[in-house]
Order: sequence, then C-alpha cells, then structure tokens
Amino acid sequence: MNIDILLNIFVATIAAGTPLVYAALGELITEKSGVLNLGVEGMMLVGAISGFIAMAKTGSLVFAVLCGMAAGILMSLIFAFLVLTLMANQVASGLALTIFGIGISAFIGIDYTSVALKGIPPLNIPFLSDIPFIGRIFFSYDILIYLSLVLLTGIIFFLYKSRAGLILRAIGENPKSGHALGFSVIGIRYLAVIFGGAMAGIGGVYLAVLYTPMWVEGMVAGRGWISIALVVFATWRPLRVIAGAYLFGGVTIIQFHIQGFGIEISSQFLCMLPYLATIIVLVIISRNKNTIRLNSPASLGTTYHPATN
Repeated sequence: MNIDILLNIFVATIAAGTPLVYAALGELITEKSGVLNLGVEGMMLVGAISGFIAMAKTGSLVFAVLCGMAAGILMSLIFAFLVLTLMANQVASGLALTIFGIGISAFIGIDYTSVALKGIPPLNIPFLSDIPFIGRIFFSYDILIYLSLVLLTGIIFFLYKSRAGLILRAIGENPKSGHALGFSVIGIRYLAVIFGGAMAGIGGVYLAVLYTPMWVEGMVAGRGWISIALVVFATWRPLRVIAGAYLFGGVTIIQFHIQGFGIEISSQFLCMLPYLATIIVLVIISRNKNTIRLNSPASLGTTYHPATN
C-alpha cells in the first residue's frame, strides 16, 4: 500500500463522514434541549431529494443547500408541533417522522432516479492545494466539508462559552427550573429541534448532491440512525461526535478497498462492517453507565409543558 492510496482513503473518509457530522451535530443540539428526535433518517431523506431537485433544476449548490435546509426544517416543525405543542410521545413521533420521510422522499423522487448530477469539484486554494502531501490532506475538500468544521467550532463555542448555550443545557437538565427563571422552554426547544432539522437536511443534500451525486430511493441507508447513535457514542460532546462520524466514514471506505488488497471476504459482510463497528463501539461505551448518566441531559425524552407542570 503506497502513500497515494493512504491519502485517497483519508480524503474519502472525511467525505464519507461529513453527512453524519451535520446530522449528528444537529441531533446533539436537539438532545441538549431535552428532546429526543428519532426522525433524523426521514429528515435526511427529504432534505436529500429536495436539494437534489433544486440542484438538477438550477445547478446552484447554494440554492440546493437552502432547499435541503428548508425541507429538514419543515419536517422538524411537524415533529416539534406533535411533541412540544400536542405533547405526543417523542419516540413514537420520531419513528413516525422517519416512516413519513422515507415514503414522501420516494414519492417525490420517482422521476429523478435516473438523473445524474455533475460532481462538485473540491476547492482549489492557490498555492496551498499544490503543496505535496499537506495540500492533499488539508486543502482538497469541497466547501461543505470546511463548513462542517466551522459548524463544529461554532457549536462548541455556543454550548460552553455562551449564555444562550448555558440556557439550552439548563433546560435540557431541568425544564421546570428554566421555566421558573422566566425562560420559554417550549420556544427554546422549538429552536433546537428546527436547528436539528436544518442540519439533517444539509446532511442529506451533501449525500445526494456532492457525495454520490445521484438520487436513489432510501439512499441515506441508515445514516440517520447512525447519527443518533453517534450522539450517545460521543456522550453528548461535539468533538467526539465528529470523531465518531469519521470513524464510521473510515470503516465505510475501507470496506471498498479490502478486496482490492487481495483479502477474500464476502461482500455482504463488508457492507455491514460500518454498522457492526458502530454497534461494537456503542456496546463498549454503554458499559460505563456512570459516563452516560453524567453526560446525558436529565430531561431527555421527557414530555414537558408549562401548563401541566
């Protein structure tokens, strides 16, 4: 295995993990507010087809991302209305949202299954992209990958360095105390759920427009569920979320190279490797119940409304 192959695997790993970075960071903010949204898969699918259609019609990546975000937000508002206004069960509502997203994305995307888009080339940064080795590692990605790192930085600052982040975390821990202090618990949770939907939408757009780029029914292929699992794997910490996303991306890419290295393994086993690796990591993390208990928002998944509490 030469250095060029290793560099290609590294760059492909970052790209493969990026949809998970967006979706998982969005879910992290949602869960920090005390809301458990299991509809990430459905939101990613609707965001993917919306962004794909926008890109196919206009050729504008910016417009595609905005359409994907809008679709994710619309889906998240449905979920938020059910669980925050009508106080429906969060788990059941999230599962219903995923089923709805799978169905409506397949219906909307019927006429686009044979359409292929032009790939979006990576940013060409003068001088920096041409540096041997370093340029390939740091300066050979598309704009959304760099934006995901900016997003990570912003979320870390928001959660741990800003007053708004402290309020969000406080409401996730004890919404009654937050309400007693005069904060709008429902309003803040609405905003957190909307942010999660927007990020899931971008994750879907990245998958359909930049990573593939084509539309296939059900193309998210469980990445929404993996994003939810990554939040637990990361024990609700942003840096661990991105590490988990790239771990999943790395295993996904390596499965494509294993047989090329002369290792004879069933293709079906290789396809399940990323998910198997995620399960193994989650089992290991879950063994330490104190870590989960100390870092998970205390009110996660608990229905709350000021009028009834």
